[in-house]
Amino acid sequence: MAQAKTTEVPYLWEGTDKTGKKLKGQMLAPGEAFVRQALRRQGINAQKVSRQSVFARAQKITEKDIALFTRQLATMLKAGVPLLQSFDIAARSHANAALQRLLGEIKSDVETGTSMNAAFRKHPQYFDGLYCNLVHAGEQAGILDSVLDRIASYMEKMLALKGQIKSAMFYPIIVMVVAFVITGGIMLFVIPAFKDLYGKAGAQLPGLTMVVLHISDLFVNDWYFILAAIAGIVIGLGQAWKNPQFRARMDAWMLRIPVFGPLIEKATVARWSRTFSSMFAAGVPMVEALDSVAGAAGNHVFMEATQKIRSQVATGSSLANSLQASGVFPNMLIQMVSIGEESGSLDSMLSKVADYYEREVDDAVAGLSSLMEPFIMVILGTLIGGIVIAMYLPIFKMGSVV
Repeated sequence: MAQAKTTEVPYLWEGTDKTGKKLKGQMLAPGEAFVRQALRRQGINAQKVSRQSVFARAQKITEKDIALFTRQLATMLKAGVPLLQSFDIAARSHANAALQRLLGEIKSDVETGTSMNAAFRKHPQYFDGLYCNLVHAGEQAGILDSVLDRIASYMEKMLALKGQIKSAMFYPIIVMVVAFVITGGIMLFVIPAFKDLYGKAGAQLPGLTMVVLHISDLFVNDWYFILAAIAGIVIGLGQAWKNPQFRARMDAWMLRIPVFGPLIEKATVARWSRTFSSMFAAGVPMVEALDSVAGAAGNHVFMEATQKIRSQVATGSSLANSLQASGVFPNMLIQMVSIGEESGSLDSMLSKVADYYEREVDDAVAGLSSLMEPFIMVILGTLIGGIVIAMYLPIFKMGSVV
């Protein structure tokens, strides 16, 4: 009699590792006990395990998914778990079917003799050149577990850095969108009522009131043109962003924006230093490492500068002198690189620079949040207050009108 196949269902789990760090994830398993046992084998103390709702939407593979997989793979290889078995365990720990398929394909390639970096390179949308180059260096040096641990740490720091930048940008954008929606609602539904009232009174209205009434007429009569213009601007910017020349000009312009420009520069220097440190520590040659660093810079100004630095280093120039000649990088980075080159500890110096600028980004985001709140309140107060004053100004003269 054939044995019935065990049905696996998705479970969500939360727990802590041996250092007390909080972790969470998904796993396909036949039951809760299986999940707890599997997590225990990975050194994770499961605190909460629950079956995922059948109505939960399938997720795409995100950078966070790849970072978590890399961390899991590094942990299991350090613990002595065979590579192919590590892929199986990592796949089972995620309920994301797309990620399971991806890991299954990579495992099949590795199983048939393909190197791991070559298997990763078949999926460039998930594993970029930096990731694959580091894995290749780890395979060549026989320190794959250490390199994967370094990649996971790098990705976690980059995700945290991106999150900080997004949070700094998100708040003012949302407030401005809400302000536009509220203003549009006032112009469409509130101001016309005042217009009817003042029209019946037949009085001469103040100039400020007339301006607001004309703007309201524009919203009421031509709202579709306004929406079409906004949609056109959004679509146009989206298409223009695909143009490398436009992106280069925008990247240079963003570095000059007051308040936000220094924040973007610090984040870019932190990313540049962290990437270079990770590549150099993994044993990647400097010229080859600079190729990956240029691509990971995230800003066209720094990318072009890094490409020029690479050419100068390839012809025998020192890295510190090349950085100085670029005129882009801060003096602190240049001095630390110079010390690192002289002492033979370049990766350590770059890591310290990255730590410093990541802390600078933390402080800048905190300061920006406290600075933006009163600034935005002034803008909203001026906008809404101006509309209210414009509408009630004639009422102050209503005695003479009547």
